[in-house]
Amino acid sequence: MSDAPASLTTPPEGYGEWLVDLKGRIHIAQQRATLAVNRELVLLYWQIGRDILARQADQGWGAKVIERLAHDLRAAFPEMKGFSPRNLKYMRAFAEAWPDALFVQEVLAQLPWYHQLALLDKLPGPQTRSWYAAQAIEHNWSRNILVMQIETRLLERSGKAVTNFNANLPSPQSDLARESLKDPYRFDFLGLTDKAQEREVEHALVKHVTEFLLELGAGFAFVGRQVLLDVGGDEFFIDLLFYHLKLRCYVVIELKAGKFKPEHLGQLGFYMTAVDRQIKGEHDTPTIGLLLCKSKNKIVAEYALGDKAQPMGIAEYKLLESLPAELQTSLPSIEQIERELAGDGSLAQDEPR
Repeated sequence: MSDAPASLTTPPEGYGEWLVDLKGRIHIAQQRATLAVNRELVLLYWQIGRDILARQADQGWGAKVIERLAHDLRAAFPEMKGFSPRNLKYMRAFAEAWPDALFVQEVLAQLPWYHQLALLDKLPGPQTRSWYAAQAIEHNWSRNILVMQIETRLLERSGKAVTNFNANLPSPQSDLARESLKDPYRFDFLGLTDKAQEREVEHALVKHVTEFLLELGAGFAFVGRQVLLDVGGDEFFIDLLFYHLKLRCYVVIELKAGKFKPEHLGQLGFYMTAVDRQIKGEHDTPTIGLLLCKSKNKIVAEYALGDKAQPMGIAEYKLLESLPAELQTSLPSIEQIERELAGDGSLAQDEPR
C-alpha cells in the first residue's frame, strides 16, 4: 500500500494542464539561461582578445605574454576552463577578425564559441564569415552543420540555378525563390556514384530525406515521392513533390540522370499545371518547378526557359564529388582543436556548443 498522501496520488482538476505549462516555462528559462551564459562568455573572450592585441601593439609585448597570462589566469580561476595558451590565441584572432564591438555584441554573441572557431578556421575574410554567421543564427545550425555548409561551399552555390523567376514571379517573391535554389546540389551523402540512374537517386533521396531537406535549404517540406496525378483518366507520377513554407507554394522536382535537354521542361511544366489545378490551395502561390540534371549547357538552359510562362529553375546535382583542392586547408579541423583543448585542460568539455 502506498504511503503517499491523497494530494499526491489524486491531483486536483486542471493540475495536469498547469504542470505541462509549468514544465514548458522552466524549459524556456533554462534555454535563455544557457544563451545568456554563452553570450557573456563570447563577449568576455572578445574583450580578452582585444586587450591582448592592444597591449602587444601599444606596449610591445611579445608572444610569450600569452603563455604567462594563461598560467596566471589558470592559477587565479582553477575552476574555469578555456584559459589555455591556444584558446587565448583564438581570443586574439577573434578580436582581430571582428574589430566592431557592436557587431560582436548584437550578432556574433548569439553563436557559441565553437561556432566562432569554425568561422575563423574555415573562412578567409569578414564578408563570407558574416554571411555564414547570419545563416547559422537564422537556421539555428549546430557547429557540425555550419562546418558542413562551409565545406560544401553553400555561399557560392546559393541562388546560382538558371531560372526564369524574374519574368514569371512578382518581386520580392522572385528574389526569395531564386535564392532558395542552388547550383549544383551536393548529394554526396547518398553514397552513389555518377553511374546511378534516376530511380536510384530518387529512392536514396527519400531514404535520406533529412539530409536532402538540409541540402535543399530552409523552408522546404517533403510532400511525397512518385505522387500520382490523374489527368483525364491517365496516370502520371511526379518524381518528388515539396512545399515551400516561405514562398507558400508547391515545388515539383524532376530528376534527369543525363544532360539537360529542352524537352525536359515540357514534362515538368505539365506536372506543374496539374499540381496547380488539382493540389494547389486557394491561398497558395503558383507552383515552382526545379529540374535536376547531371549536367547542363547554361546557354541552352537559358534559351529553353526564355519562352516559358511558368516559374522554373534548372540546376545540376553532384554525386560523390571530392572537395575542390583550393578549399582544402592545412589548418586543424574542429575535432583536432577540441582534442587539443581537452588535452590541455581548457574549454572542450564545459563550454556551451
